[in-house]
Amino acid sequence: MASRPPPQTEAGRILTLARRDGPAARKAVEALDVLGQVALFCETPVAHRVEILDLLPSPEAVIPALPEAELCFTAKAIGLADAAGLLEHATGEQLQACIDLDAWRSDLPDHAALSAWFDACLEAGTDTALRAVEVLDMELLVLMLQDRAVVHLKTNDDDWQPPAGGMTLEGVFYLVAKRGDDDLETVMGILQALFERDYWHYFRLLQGAIWELPSDCEEFALRWRTSRLMDMGFPTREEAMAVYGVLRDEELTTLPEEATALDVTPFHLPVWMPDLPSTRKKTPAILLAAAELAPDEKRGFLYAFLALANKLAVADRMPLGEAESTPIAIDKAAAVASMGLLHLAEHHGLAPVEVLRRVRLDRLFRVGASLDQSVRPQVGSTA
Repeated sequence: MASRPPPQTEAGRILTLARRDGPAARKAVEALDVLGQVALFCETPVAHRVEILDLLPSPEAVIPALPEAELCFTAKAIGLADAAGLLEHATGEQLQACIDLDAWRSDLPDHAALSAWFDACLEAGTDTALRAVEVLDMELLVLMLQDRAVVHLKTNDDDWQPPAGGMTLEGVFYLVAKRGDDDLETVMGILQALFERDYWHYFRLLQGAIWELPSDCEEFALRWRTSRLMDMGFPTREEAMAVYGVLRDEELTTLPEEATALDVTPFHLPVWMPDLPSTRKKTPAILLAAAELAPDEKRGFLYAFLALANKLAVADRMPLGEAESTPIAIDKAAAVASMGLLHLAEHHGLAPVEVLRRVRLDRLFRVGASLDQSVRPQVGSTA
């Protein structure tokens, strides 16, 4: 099947040039500074980013500067099994964020996804694997090891015998695969690297696999992950679900006196979003109103809007590691908040931009969701 042509943007222009004249495309990319190359990379659709990666003159300078979610999206678009060239330059914090975003389902680790990320890190080199291990919570590492193997500790008993099929690096800890078709290659590769570079970390991990309760590890691993997601703008699910709180009839038209809705403190963005988002179809009223804001107000709107989209991603249990989740959350935030905006603007006889200055986006969304309760997430969703 022929690949779709790239969009006619700066990224699209360079991609088209690369397919016609590779050296000229590399020269065009080299003319950009690191921030310009990051922008070029992130503004390229994920399906085409591997082509931009091949054009980067110094990927070791650009990749560590990528927003964490963009790195995750790109690695998955390339295919984790083929992403070694990308991940070898990633920072430990980026790798940790990728696993936080993609290796969990609901409130529990996804062991298949976790193993796939570790396979990819090890394929990228021992240093990459160690960077990941060093920043990941010990509880998550213990859970991964407990899922894959039973760890036996050699005793001082004279009649002690190694377990059948046990693998060991030092004759003290023996690992037996829990599944017959699991050769523990990745696990042993990570343990080998730890044994050689950080024996204390190695010792703690194996002892934890023997003695720690999985339920305790799950609780603490989730707690640490939740805290990091909050730093990236993703709230707890309880907080996120508040945007679906149904308002009483008299609350649907409440309008604050002060124009403080856009006084929003900036936060770390895990995605690249340099401009106001817009949908591919008819532009929603909320974005038309935002286009009328002053530059400093637009910045506040952008952060508030992305915070709302993040809440929807969490509340609707969208997979945070999938590139498709971001535009879906953005489109839903825009559509439902637009219903609330137009409802209030019509009731009070105000221009939508004036309502936008006075009513917080979370509240506009709640108004819209109260008017059309079909937008609420399906009960029992566990995606």
